Amino acid sequence: MQSMTGYGRGTAPLGAGVAAGGSLLAVDIRAVNHRFFELRLHLEPQLSVLGSTIEEVLRKHISRGRVDVTLRWDGQAPTRVQLDTARARAAFEALQQLQSELAPSEPFPLSLLSNVPGLFRETGGPAAEDLTRACRAATEAACRELVAMRRAEGELLGRDLAARCAGITRALAELTPTLPELVRLQQEKLRARVAQLLAATGLSLEPGRLEHEIAVLADRADISEELTRLDAHARALSPLLAAGSDEPVGHRIDFLLQEMTREANTSAAKLPDAASTQVMLGIKAELLRMREQVQNVL
Repeated sequence: MQSMTGYGRGTAPLGAGVAAGGSLLAVDIRAVNHRFFELRLHLEPQLSVLGSTIEEVLRKHISRGRVDVTLRWDGQAPTRVQLDTARARAAFEALQQLQSELAPSEPFPLSLLSNVPGLFRETGGPAAEDLTRACRAATEAACRELVAMRRAEGELLGRDLAARCAGITRALAELTPTLPELVRLQQEKLRARVAQLLAATGLSLEPGRLEHEIAVLADRADISEELTRLDAHARALSPLLAAGSDEPVGHRIDFLLQEMTREANTSAAKLPDAASTQVMLGIKAELLRMREQVQNVL
């Protein structure tokens, strides 16, 4: 089992590496829970062409989650900025001429040239294949760290969910033997209620017909089928929580918890006494906590 929350960082050198004056490419990956795979890239302009390489690597390791990836130079970028002096001179002369025509008495700051597009360009960048190779290596390293963190957190989530599931199973085992007595209590309540209504109205019913109607109503209040299905779902849930593989199980666990919640709601509505109702409310509370937890399970 894996969590969908995690962080990973990876680096890869370009050329001779940082120690020899080279550059280092760094990838940071942050993942949180999401129903689908959603990728958000944060790349420096010079590295924007590497988006498809990053996504290709990520999809091999991550199937679900909202993933934020930052790709940047760790240290100085392996480029230098070069001024197009001929273009700068031409722009300066044109601006100076315009200034002399429109406002000859106003000063002409050289800083105006910074707003002229195309005066500066980056040169000396790495070869495309070297950049792609370093990006792939850094992303793979970040993914390995991210997956390791997801596994560690997923193991903790699995233990917590398994402990809660075991608690639900124990509660069901305590509640099931009391069902015959609960049905009997329900019959007595119905018999007393009918007798009260008949006394108030002065009407009467055949004893056989009365017992038949009470038995039908009591049978409708029997929750043995609901508890059987609830227990079956809990038993189906246990191996998913104990799975040691990286296979995605979050959707299946969430489905079983939805079914268990439905059975628990039906049972709680039918229970006739406060003690058993309290037990079922405890089961419902545990199911709610489990459903919140499983939203972060891959």
